[in-house]
Amino acid sequence: MFSWITDVFMAIMRPCYALTGNWWLTILLFTVIAKLVLMPLSLWCQWNSIVMVRMMPALNRVKVKYFGDQERIGERQSELNREYHYHPLLSLVPLAVQVVILFGLVDVIHAIADSGAAGTEFLGLVPAEDGGASWAMPVAAALSAVVMGCASNVINPLQREQSRAEKNSTNGLSIALSLFLGVYVSCGMAFYWVCSNLLSVAVQALCNLIISPARYVDYEDLAASKAELDELNSLSAKRGPWWRPDPLARRERADVRRFFSVVGKHLVVYSERSGFWKYFRGMVGWLLENSDAVVHYVTGDPDDQVFAFARDHPRVMPYYVGDKRLITLMMKMDADVVVMTLDDLDNFYVKRSYVSPSTRYVYAFHHPTSLHLVSHEEAFDHYDAMLCVGPHQVREARAREAQAGLAPRELCACGYDLLDRERADYLARAHASAGRPCVLIAPSWQPDNILDLCADEVIRPLLGRGWRVVVRPHPEYTKRYRARWESLQARYADVPAEDLWFEQDFSSSDSILDADVLVTDWSSVFCELALVAFKPCVFVDTPMKETNPNWRDLGIEPTDIALRNRVGRSLAVSELSELTGVVAEMVANPGEWRERLEAVRDEMQYFPGQGAERAGRYVLGLVLEAQAAREGDEAGVEAARAGRAELLADDVMLPRLKMGE
Repeated sequence: MFSWITDVFMAIMRPCYALTGNWWLTILLFTVIAKLVLMPLSLWCQWNSIVMVRMMPALNRVKVKYFGDQERIGERQSELNREYHYHPLLSLVPLAVQVVILFGLVDVIHAIADSGAAGTEFLGLVPAEDGGASWAMPVAAALSAVVMGCASNVINPLQREQSRAEKNSTNGLSIALSLFLGVYVSCGMAFYWVCSNLLSVAVQALCNLIISPARYVDYEDLAASKAELDELNSLSAKRGPWWRPDPLARRERADVRRFFSVVGKHLVVYSERSGFWKYFRGMVGWLLENSDAVVHYVTGDPDDQVFAFARDHPRVMPYYVGDKRLITLMMKMDADVVVMTLDDLDNFYVKRSYVSPSTRYVYAFHHPTSLHLVSHEEAFDHYDAMLCVGPHQVREARAREAQAGLAPRELCACGYDLLDRERADYLARAHASAGRPCVLIAPSWQPDNILDLCADEVIRPLLGRGWRVVVRPHPEYTKRYRARWESLQARYADVPAEDLWFEQDFSSSDSILDADVLVTDWSSVFCELALVAFKPCVFVDTPMKETNPNWRDLGIEPTDIALRNRVGRSLAVSELSELTGVVAEMVANPGEWRERLEAVRDEMQYFPGQGAERAGRYVLGLVLEAQAAREGDEAGVEAARAGRAELLADDVMLPRLKMGE
C-alpha cells in the first residue's frame, strides 16, 4: 500500500546521500525537506490555532456564564467554532501525515540497513529486539519530545494559552508516543522522529514570524476572561491533600441530583452558611404552620442548623451545595420562588435561572440598616421583590430604581423577625440579669477597627470603675487575625476575669443583650442592643466601611450614619478621653435612653412582632400566584395578588423619619 511512498522517499534520499555521503545526515536533510514541503500545512495549522486563541475570550465567558453546565457549554462552543471558522480536528492532520511518513520510511530504512554500507547496521536495529546501544534511541526520542513540549509551551500560540493540566496532558502524550516509537521501531526511524521533533520548534518559530499571533489576538481581553474563569475555578478549594477524595463530594453530588429530581418546586430558600438560618427561621416556621408548602432549603454549609430542624419537619428538604456546584444549580433553577439574603444576584457568580425566566427572586435582609452604604451600588438591582425592614429601605430602594432606570419592584413592608424573636427572648429573661453594669466592646472586623486602631484607648479607661467590661470581637476577626487577638488578651492577662472578659464563644447573643452599654465602630451589632434591649451605644469614628463609594449620589443619608447620634453618642478617635464620661451618663439614665430608642425602633421597623407572619404571607402569595398562573386560573392569580397587595410598602402609611431627610 505504501510502496509508492517508499519509492518517492528513496528518490529524495539518494541525492541527499550523494550530497552528504552519510546516511545519518541524509535522514536529517530528508526531515528538513519534509518540513519545508509541509510548510503550507504548518501555516494552516498556525492560523487555525490563532483563530482558537481569538475565540478564547468568548469561550471563557461562555464557561463563566454556564459554569458547570457542560452540555450548554458544548452547544455554545460548537456555535463559536462555526462563527469563527475554527476546525477542531485540523490539529490532528500533522500527526496523521507523520504516521504516513513513518510507514513509508519502514522499507526505506530497511533498504539502507541491508545495503551493507559502513555505519548503516545501527540504523536497522530495533531496541525491543536487539537491545544494546540501540536503547539510546528511545531515550533520545523522549528527550526530543521534552524539548519540543517545553518550547511549544512558550511559542505555540494555542498551547501557551492552555491550562497547566492541558499542557501536561499534551506533552505527556507526546513524550509517551516518542518513547514507544523509539522502543519498537528501527533506530533509523527513531532518528527521523528525533529530528522531526527538534525541527518542529524551528518551524513553529518561523510560523510565528510569518503569521504573528500578536496581530490578531487581543491578549488583554484574553487575560481578563481567563481571570474571570480562574476566579470561578478557585471556588470550593479541595479539602486536604490532592490525592485524598473530598469527603463531602459524594454527599454534595447526591444532594444536587436529589434537588433536580423534584419536579415542580414551588419555594427554594438559599442560605450561604449556618448562621443565616436565623434570618429564615421565622418565615419558614410560619409557612409550615399555615400552609402545606414544601420548603427546599439549599445551604453552602454541610453542618447547617437546618439539617437538624428538618429531622422534625419533613416538609423542609435541605440540600448541601458548595460554591462551585451552586453556580450551576442556580443557572438551572426551576422553582417558582427563590428567597435569598445574597447580595449581587446576577452581578457575580450566582445568576438568575436561564431555565425558568419566570422564577421570582426575593431578597431577605440580614440587617435592618440602609441598602446603599455597605452593599455594592447594584447589589439588589436584579431582585424582583424585597422584604423590607422599615420605610428607610423602601425609600432607598425606590431612589435606586429612579437612579438606575429599573422597573419598580414589589417591596413588602415586612419588619424584622430576627429582632422580634430576640426581643421576645430578652423579655423572657430580662429580670434574671442583675449585678454590676456591663460595658460590651463589639467592633467590626474591617480594616482599622477598634481592636486594631485604638483597643487600649477604649479598654483601659473603662477598667476600675465598677463596671464589667466584655470584649466580643467579630468571629471573622478571630479567624483571620488570631495572632492579634491573642496578643491583645496577653496584654490584659493580669486583669481579673470578673472585671474584663474576652469572649470566645459566639454561638449566642446573650452577651450583647445583657450589656448596659455597647461600644462599637461600624458594626451593625448595635441594632441588637439598641432596637431589642433599648440600651444605648457609643460609636467610635474609625474609618468608615464604605462598600459603595457612590452612596452619596442617592441623595439619602444612610441610617448607618444617621442613627449614630440617635441611638447613642459618636466619638472621634481623638475624643476617646470623653468615653468614660459618656458611658457613665448612659449607665445612670437607662429610662431616658429607653424612651428615645423605642421611638427610633418604631420609626425604622415595620410591624414589630409580625415579621415572620408578613414574610411568610408575602412569599406564600407569590407561590400561590405562580401555581394559579400555571393552571390558567386567572381568578386565582388575581386573588393571590390582592392578598399580597396589603403587604406592600407603598400601601402602608410611612412614618416620617428624622434620619436621612
